[in-house]
Amino acid sequence: MMNLFEMNSKYRELEENEELDATTLKDTLDAINDAREVKLDNLASWIEKNKSQIDWVTKRVKDLQAKKTALTNLNKSLQEYMTAALDDAGLKELQTENYLLKPRNYRASTVVDSLDALPADFKSTKTEVIVDKTKIYKALSAGEDVPGAHLKPNRGTTIK
Repeated sequence: MMNLFEMNSKYRELEENEELDATTLKDTLDAINDAREVKLDNLASWIEKNKSQIDWVTKRVKDLQAKKTALTNLNKSLQEYMTAALDDAGLKELQTENYLLKPRNYRASTVVDSLDALPADFKSTKTEVIVDKTKIYKALSAGEDVPGAHLKPNRGTTIK
């Protein structure tokens, strides 16, 4: 029989394997011969650690997206300035110590000033079907039959 430290290390090994699919995870957990309370305590700790990491990753992704947007906008401004400087000097190219700079024409950007002023030939209507899950839930909860939909039980365990 394993001691408590060895059992906890078994959970840590599982925790480090981020590629476990649901079936393999269940089978592996089932194979751990441990008291229910110890097993569930370890799982609750794992879940709490994951939640903390999810919060950190979510914030980090948001920060990185903001940084990406700021850098993209800065590069656009720098490019516009550099092109204007070359155009103002009437230069078709400029050799610097590190770069060969050549202003060029790219495909023109299409700008719509007024959607209402555009002729109908240049507009199309997009229709999107959206499911009203709240309405379906209320109908199914009231015992109504809604073809193409059903209620699925949703059980979980709170960790406090």
